[in-house]
Amino acid sequence: MFEIKENFPLKKYNTFGIDVKARYFSMCPSKDELIQSINKYKKEKLPLMILGGGSNVLFTQNFPGLIIQPALKGIEVINENSRVIQLKVGAGEDWDEFVEYCVEKGWGGVENLSFIPGNVGTCPIQNIGAYGVEVKDVITEVETLEIETLKTHRFKNADCHFGYRDSIFKRALKGKHIIMHVYFRLSKKANFILDYGNLQNELSRFDKINLQNIRQAVIDIRNAKLPKPEETGNAGSFFKNPVVDKKELEQLQLNHPEIPFYSFGDETVKIPAGWLIEQAGWKGKKMRNVGVHEKQALVLINLGHATGEEVVQLAHNIQQSVWEMFGIELEMEVNIV
Repeated sequence: MFEIKENFPLKKYNTFGIDVKARYFSMCPSKDELIQSINKYKKEKLPLMILGGGSNVLFTQNFPGLIIQPALKGIEVINENSRVIQLKVGAGEDWDEFVEYCVEKGWGGVENLSFIPGNVGTCPIQNIGAYGVEVKDVITEVETLEIETLKTHRFKNADCHFGYRDSIFKRALKGKHIIMHVYFRLSKKANFILDYGNLQNELSRFDKINLQNIRQAVIDIRNAKLPKPEETGNAGSFFKNPVVDKKELEQLQLNHPEIPFYSFGDETVKIPAGWLIEQAGWKGKKMRNVGVHEKQALVLINLGHATGEEVVQLAHNIQQSVWEMFGIELEMEVNIV
């Protein structure tokens, strides 16, 4: 039965575990319920927020309006042949459960994205990525409900304007569309991407390379360096890896010859933000109720009863330190509310 709840606690609905409330909250497992919720927002002229799995958001206060959580389910085969399979997946499906399902079926393309928290509906917004793979590589279309007109839209991959941790849904269409389904094109043939980070090294423990072992290797790596949100509140990588042009890299190397980098296009490189933060002395550091994870400096953590403002202040302090040391401006990956 359709229901909009009042003064709804959000602590379990954000992986940072920030204890705030929404004035109204609606979980919508269908398009009709999305429309009913939107109509309430329009009628009462409320602030509106669309919330996925809560893995990339930091609440700094109670939300004064309506939060809608799209909960459409289902994994449907749209088309397939001997080489590829095309799927239509509901926005409310858990991302890692979807990855696990694909790996068990022998469908390749998302195994490197194992163990990333969140829902399927939010993966195109952020263009999630890990170990040399971005979700844009396997998305063919994104189906949305336009909030203003209540019309359904289908965005082809090129229409989504995917970039590094970026998409049209994060910029021009932010707050204007609700993602209902994501369409994927996965491979039935082996096409593994293994040359990123320490994935190849981790795989040397296994007797063969296949989808299951790649997934397990990624999970093992992530478990070794990232805290579980249910145990320690966090939102994964808090900052983007900065992208600089090669001339700027040459200048940085004059004072920091050991600076690591990865090629990113013809004229730019990507520098690991975690390394910059660690060099600035923040790894493992604590400030009252918040801190920087001792194994991965990219991850800010809730040490217990933290407020969103405390996390933001820590982030600003880190940004200032990195700027003073390297002249590089770190950009937050997490959405601040």
